[in-house]
Amino acid sequence: MSHHVSAESADAPATNAPATGAPAPDTPAPDAPATAPKKPGRDRYLDLLRSLALVRVVVYHLFGWGWLTIAFPSMGVMFALAGSLMARSLQRPAGGVIRGRMRRLLPPMWVFGAAALFLLFAGGWDVSEDPDHGGTWGLVSMLNYVFPVGAPPFPWNLGDKAGLLEDTWPVQAVGPLWYIRAYLWFVIASPLLLWAFRKAPWATLFVPLALTAVVGTGVLTIPGETGNAISDFAVYGSCWVLGFAHQEGLLAQVPRYLAVSVSALLMAFGLWWASGHLGPDGWDLNDIPLAQATWSFGFVVILLQYAPSWQELPGRLAKWDKLVTLSNNRAVTIYLWHNFLIMATVPIIDMAYDLPLMADERWSSALDTTYMVWMTVLVWPLIGLMVVAVGWVEDLAAKRRPRLWPNGAKGRKRAGSSQ
Repeated sequence: MSHHVSAESADAPATNAPATGAPAPDTPAPDAPATAPKKPGRDRYLDLLRSLALVRVVVYHLFGWGWLTIAFPSMGVMFALAGSLMARSLQRPAGGVIRGRMRRLLPPMWVFGAAALFLLFAGGWDVSEDPDHGGTWGLVSMLNYVFPVGAPPFPWNLGDKAGLLEDTWPVQAVGPLWYIRAYLWFVIASPLLLWAFRKAPWATLFVPLALTAVVGTGVLTIPGETGNAISDFAVYGSCWVLGFAHQEGLLAQVPRYLAVSVSALLMAFGLWWASGHLGPDGWDLNDIPLAQATWSFGFVVILLQYAPSWQELPGRLAKWDKLVTLSNNRAVTIYLWHNFLIMATVPIIDMAYDLPLMADERWSSALDTTYMVWMTVLVWPLIGLMVVAVGWVEDLAAKRRPRLWPNGAKGRKRAGSSQ
């Protein structure tokens, strides 16, 4: 299976509570409107998009529905938002901005990596004897658990199929680190990309799509993780640069009818290309790089063209305000751990089969039938527990006071009482 199937997204960079003005894991600066200057504050539309991306990623990994990559291309959305924030932050010296991004991103990854390695070693994995990662290079590649410029090694199978977890759990659990690698390379490349964008904006915007047409279609095949890394960079590069275009005001200069028309044509091309290159999971665009790139690009252009600037979530969306704030504050934690937690629901639910009432076939059949429902219900409180258990590492990485449940509620009350 594609490395994206188990690693997708989520997508996703995080932002922080409005009251603190705290920075996102993908940016050392607080979120601000990415278009025309106005009052300082959160752009809650962008926060909402990040939250939707995270939910979509969890649901995708629960059910494996390929059509979700068409309904909402989370990774393209998240890379575009991160690119916009990066362009704004690069008004400051590039070295400090890059160091700030890394400081916020790496500690949560280290905690996750330590847990993953503990389980891998406890399961009997020895990287030096792994046929895919053995020898000196395999040992050197372990450094990617510390600084992920490449793919960290892990076995594709470990344990017993009849064990507590299915034997493919390592790729499901560690696979999501592809996003950390891709994001890190985008951050490192951003000063050069932004310079190129300001010199030749349209060429810089569309070159990654052209590169995808070469490396993502078999015209040029680059083997191994190097090929995966280049393909990721190409597929999502135009979305990242779209963030530049949004931040720099270029996108706003394009007439809406023209932007939407060109986007619709690109998206139609993406679906047409996908129809002739369906992968093992059908219409899952993660397996079809050129379709993913063009569909995500067009989708993001439309989202940004119609983007409102919300200081607060309007109308009925307001009731989701706390969850949106919490998920933005803990997006890195949620993204890194969600696959682990999805797998953890299985042995928990399986304990129900040992209950006396399960001797009645009607009850056991009912559990069989509703198994995915229970997984879906159970994974969210498990994610909540993980947010409390390790989410505060994101605060330490951002040099903030640790918080267990940063949903912004107390901060808003204090803000309201001071007016």
